[in-house]
Amino acid sequence: MSEEVAFLGVGAMGGPMAGHLAAAGHKVTVYNRTSTKAEAWIDKHGGVWAATVDKAVGAASFVFACVGGDDDLRDVTKGEGGAFANMQPGAVFIDHTTTSAAVAREVADKARSHRLNFLDAPIAGGESGAQQGALSIMVGGDPDTFERAAPLLSVYGRSIQHMGPVGAGQLTKMVNQICATGIIQSLAEGLSFAEKAGLDGDRVIEVISNGSAASWQIGNRAKPMLERDFSAGGTVGLLHKDLGIVLDEAERTGASIPVVKLVRSFYEKFVDQGDGNFDAACLIDLLDGRSGDA
Repeated sequence: MSEEVAFLGVGAMGGPMAGHLAAAGHKVTVYNRTSTKAEAWIDKHGGVWAATVDKAVGAASFVFACVGGDDDLRDVTKGEGGAFANMQPGAVFIDHTTTSAAVAREVADKARSHRLNFLDAPIAGGESGAQQGALSIMVGGDPDTFERAAPLLSVYGRSIQHMGPVGAGQLTKMVNQICATGIIQSLAEGLSFAEKAGLDGDRVIEVISNGSAASWQIGNRAKPMLERDFSAGGTVGLLHKDLGIVLDEAERTGASIPVVKLVRSFYEKFVDQGDGNFDAACLIDLLDGRSGDA
């Protein structure tokens, strides 16, 4: 069934996701803080561009957001010009932003005060997953609301799991970031070791991709690491932000995550020198000594 939906944030991840919704026959209205991105999306996918959040959401049964972080989510949801004050009662707000679990709960409470439904639904799979409609989506919120939203999420999600109440989606995304962080760093160290040992990097990647070291990170970041190509979309700036959220939650719960703390300090070096838009493959540069010492 075709739905009228709004999508707030059509950047590297949100743009392809909204595009899949349009391709599936849904009527999509998009809003983006940078209007040129919204206009480019309209040129490619059709649909409607709204210059402000309130104008984007008024007719939508489902409103999706994929913005920067905690404060960005607050900005698009709260206040007279925000989504919640202008959505139809009973509509569903689905947040794909990676935020803190505390903010997910805060925003969900605000949504309920407007007689709205809220799901925190962070995503994993990178730009390629968004473009291919093959994201992993981890969802927190009311089970009935999740069932309502699942057909739309399946348009661009390959794995969609309801994880529990509001906040559970964000906590699951934190687990994903913890696990991915160690793998990315170890991949950088392994390939740097291979180069210094005089091995053929391409052959190394081929053989370890079929052994116990196989991972999504090898499939998507090993070759860019060898080529020193840091142009993909998993930026260290965003990962630095994500790991800050993880460390805050770990402090609250008493969890020990020393690898995350270490690798975040490496990301911070790139952010501080103005290279926050580099893909995480750039970790190998630290081992080369080109971006400071690891």
